[in-house]
Amino acid sequence: MQLLLQNLNTSIILVCISIAFYVVFHYLANSSKSRKEQKLPPEAGGTWPILGHLHLFRGSKLPHIALGELADKYGPAFTIRMGVQRVLVVSDWKLAKELSTTHDVHISSRPKFRATKHLGYNDTMLVLAPYGPYWRGIRKLISSELLSNRRLEQLKHIRVSEIETSVKELYKLWIEKKNSDPFGRVPVEMKKWFRDLTFNVLLRMVTGKRYFGALAIGDEKEGRRCQRVIRDFVKFLGTFVPADALPFLGWLDIGGYEKAMKEVAKEMDSLAEEWLQEHRLKKEAMGGDEEEDFMDAILSRIEEIDLNGCSADTVVKSTCMVLIAGGADSPMVMLTWALSLIMNHPHVLKMAQEELDMVVGKERKVDESDIDHLIYLRAIVKETFRLYPGGPLGVSRIFTKDCTTMSDFHIPKDTWLFFNIWKLQRDPQVWSSPLEFKPERFINCNKEIDVLGRNFELIPFGAGRRICPGTTSAHQILHLVLTNLLHSFELSNISNGAIDMTETAGLSNLKDTPLEIFIAPRLSPYLY
Repeated sequence: MQLLLQNLNTSIILVCISIAFYVVFHYLANSSKSRKEQKLPPEAGGTWPILGHLHLFRGSKLPHIALGELADKYGPAFTIRMGVQRVLVVSDWKLAKELSTTHDVHISSRPKFRATKHLGYNDTMLVLAPYGPYWRGIRKLISSELLSNRRLEQLKHIRVSEIETSVKELYKLWIEKKNSDPFGRVPVEMKKWFRDLTFNVLLRMVTGKRYFGALAIGDEKEGRRCQRVIRDFVKFLGTFVPADALPFLGWLDIGGYEKAMKEVAKEMDSLAEEWLQEHRLKKEAMGGDEEEDFMDAILSRIEEIDLNGCSADTVVKSTCMVLIAGGADSPMVMLTWALSLIMNHPHVLKMAQEELDMVVGKERKVDESDIDHLIYLRAIVKETFRLYPGGPLGVSRIFTKDCTTMSDFHIPKDTWLFFNIWKLQRDPQVWSSPLEFKPERFINCNKEIDVLGRNFELIPFGAGRRICPGTTSAHQILHLVLTNLLHSFELSNISNGAIDMTETAGLSNLKDTPLEIFIAPRLSPYLY
């Protein structure tokens, strides 16, 4: 959630507020009078007329950090007002568990934002769609045709071959440039390497295309365009514009963000339309032969789904685009955080490589079956998810029914819900030294805790019905890429200083800056 209050034109806002003040004040007063006398969660202080708590997010402090500080003052469950909208902010794993189990069906829908309207095909995308028959139908189709354990096993060759090819290309780069450094090291921009690799994997799984590397199936220029569109999509999807909190400003596009969203959506739809028509032509030419990718599968089964009035083409395009965006971007983000943390803690890098040498050795490549035996490396991944969840505030939800929690808090219908995952996973009552990077914490007393939504102390992918459907796929890709990288290469920082771990605002909290490190091979040449 990227709040853009600092970009509002003050004079325009004052005029609009003057015009709308009476109407909104009247609305709030009537709402307050009609509300039942119930015990509500505490509301944070400092609210402003009309704007509510929006002013708290004007500065450089990130929303999840600002809300975390409010939790220290008002408790792990409190409310704020974003314009006319009440928001419940939860930073406690026990309450998160209760809401995601007892009240799960009542918090499984999404608020309607300008971003979801313009970028999500008017809330047709799976991640953004309201809970109901349409969402269940699409979720079931995605699970069976792409993200089930059975299907992921069938698609194993894609992730394995892509990782193997990418490692070989890194080795080839080292061969070409090794003489430029007295120590035989070669600088590599790892974020780009991660992005190209995860993008190739997801694009092959969903559309059968591969844009990057020696084995590319498609034009690299088109691939870069697609990556740019996906990055813009993720960026703007996490953009909260003033009209989301102040509906009476809906006729204004302050800052031009809605115009930019529409342009990104148009370009994204153009790409998806090209892929869709290619698949239709291929299907006609092949005469209904065996399906090869997810777009083939959804085209074959789209008639089984209650489309809720949407066109079949819109559903196919929106579903495929959100799978590519989420499935490629999230692993890239988490791989970047993981490698940054490892490089800032040399003893962790040493222990991880020692474990790899013990379990795998240096006479063969890493196999996916080895990951179950790499206890320390899996602990590194969990600790990365704990400290830097890909979405610090998750994806917003909305209460579709009045709810009363076990602590007797009454939550009115239409209240928005934010799980402050970043704060929840740094709870000092759960984790010792919660701000420190300590993979060891997951080897002994916390070894049974996973990230699959069963342990609410650690829910980087969310929980309940709206847990990220790609959790298992992302987990597999992340582990396999990280193990191959650490097993195949010696890694070292280019500078003596630590890698910058500063977060940024947006749906993903990763800064758009390079991550450059030195690499050198650590295995026999014949293994590359």
